[in-house]
Amino acid sequence: MIKNTNISLAPCGEDARRAGEGLLPLELLAPAKNLECGIAAIDHGADAVYIGAQRFGARAAAGNSVEDIAQLCRYAHQFGAKVFVTVNTIIYDEELNDTLQLVDELDSIGVDAILVQDMGLLSLLKQREKPLHCELHASTQTDNRTAEKVKWLFDQGFDRVVLARELSIKEIADINKAIHQHPSPNTRNLPLEVFVHGALCVSYSGQCYASQYCFQRSANRGECAQFCRLAFTLKDANGKVLESERHLLSLRDMAQIDNLEKLADAGATSFKIEGRLKDVDYVKNITAAYSEALNEVVRRNPEKYTRASFGRCTYTFSPNIQKSFNRGFTTYFAEGRKQGLVSFDTPKAMGEPVGKVKEIRGHSFNISTTTSFANGDGLCYLTPSGLVGFRVNKVEGNRIFPLRMPESLKPGTMLFRNLDQAFTTLLAKPSSERKIDICFHLYEEDGKLTLSAKDEVGRTCTIQSDCELQPAAKPQEENIRRQLSKLGGTIYQCKDIEIDTKAFIPSSVLATMRRETIENMYNVPFTMYKSQPTVSPSGARGATQHPTYPIPYLYNASNNKAKEFYKTQGVEADSFEMPKRTNVSTPLPLREGLGVGLLLMQCRYCLRNEMGYCTKSGKRAPWKEPLTISISDGREFQLQFDCKNCQMNVVSKE
Repeated sequence: MIKNTNISLAPCGEDARRAGEGLLPLELLAPAKNLECGIAAIDHGADAVYIGAQRFGARAAAGNSVEDIAQLCRYAHQFGAKVFVTVNTIIYDEELNDTLQLVDELDSIGVDAILVQDMGLLSLLKQREKPLHCELHASTQTDNRTAEKVKWLFDQGFDRVVLARELSIKEIADINKAIHQHPSPNTRNLPLEVFVHGALCVSYSGQCYASQYCFQRSANRGECAQFCRLAFTLKDANGKVLESERHLLSLRDMAQIDNLEKLADAGATSFKIEGRLKDVDYVKNITAAYSEALNEVVRRNPEKYTRASFGRCTYTFSPNIQKSFNRGFTTYFAEGRKQGLVSFDTPKAMGEPVGKVKEIRGHSFNISTTTSFANGDGLCYLTPSGLVGFRVNKVEGNRIFPLRMPESLKPGTMLFRNLDQAFTTLLAKPSSERKIDICFHLYEEDGKLTLSAKDEVGRTCTIQSDCELQPAAKPQEENIRRQLSKLGGTIYQCKDIEIDTKAFIPSSVLATMRRETIENMYNVPFTMYKSQPTVSPSGARGATQHPTYPIPYLYNASNNKAKEFYKTQGVEADSFEMPKRTNVSTPLPLREGLGVGLLLMQCRYCLRNEMGYCTKSGKRAPWKEPLTISISDGREFQLQFDCKNCQMNVVSKE
């Protein structure tokens, strides 16, 4: 008979050791389209995942049931990893009660944080007597680009702020310094989350209305129609065509994998991978690549940093960010303003460069390259009319036999591989194991055989057996170690076994004790060792004023609670998306003599700079302003260059 005598979290667990040594936990935050992607992210090294619920997430096509999110929480919490849920759309009045009910359901299943954009929802949560057990994170949709805005959000009760993608490393450091210089009385550590990888929106998040204006699909409601990925024709004030049918606003993808240490030193503690619409292969590869890079940061700085969760991953593949969907990479504004942020030729994924066509012979060609190819690979190349792709049907060394020979392929053409069949096949199989170290101690106590265990998280368990103890006729150590180390199929790997008994112990007893111990360790609730949430946001932590916007709809106040909330801040707020919006007719004054229009985008990216004619360069542009861009249906939009704020605005011409 086996009986459980003690199971708990050790008072001096790993979290306490880390805190005592002053180590700052660094968190890799990965996306999850669904439960499968969420589990894959944890298995491949994520310290946290973010996932959308059935409604009110900023990706309408990536919703999940509360039951699936609960299962993901149980899985993640075994490793001390966390689950964040996006409830970060703007909300209409008739949806507020449903949203509150959803938040309560999510809180009850043990999610670690909820991402919020709508200040009406925040206001209702602050007014309730019922406290939340999870944290509240200010989504990047709340337009978090200045120290003043970040301080204001923390003062309103948010536990974390997700910074704007456009910030430089220096600006992140300045924000971190500002918010910790004079912290509000009730605040703890104020964590900052930054995006490090994935697709980039050309507009500041939360401040883009182009999709709603053109297609009645609101980016603030999770329904972005990707206006910025369209082809545009650029004209000057005289009607001269400067660019025809080019993807002038389609940014390359962000890749900060080489800047993680700089970002950590600047004060970022969470490193976010974009991609809640991406498939599981993308999640596996990109998460693994960034996890290895973050581990290297920790190895170089053992006195400063640690990972935010537990366990070590082993992979069956070599992670490579070039092999997953990407539009070409940029570090964006990490090191300041630069060119090369956009791919004018295509908004599609080109993949990794693999070499140039050397010779074409009949229905085959060879490539000057050291890359190995496989049947089924996808190759592509750029032409003046766009991207051309084809599949590989047969490979003989460096000679490629396409399924269909592209007519426009010529010697000297640079080829890219956007589908690596061998890599995809590897990822389709189980591709990672994540294991937590556990130590056993087998000994006798009060005449009972006793097994205690402690894992690296700090969970402990002690059980005893009623088996009769008799002296062993021959050494037992080898068999004891073999039986207790059989942990296949569990999240554990045996790090050490201490043996203090000379008794004969049947293998069946050892196996049962090991199995009971592991089962009990699984049952330690995560809430016993998760960091406790802040006090319920029953009131503002400070008196910081909201930075003012020049137009009411930029506040994204789409319900009466949000409008009332902003009135307490001394501002009149509205939203672009409201069915009966009265404020949208309020035009944005453009530069003198350029007329008026509706502000649809605020971009740090500047087309004039991208084309080499920033006013700071002193190089005179060969055109007369204002510039306009038009889409295929003929609708035109004016570009306003706000050089004082180093910003480009996209404005309607109506």
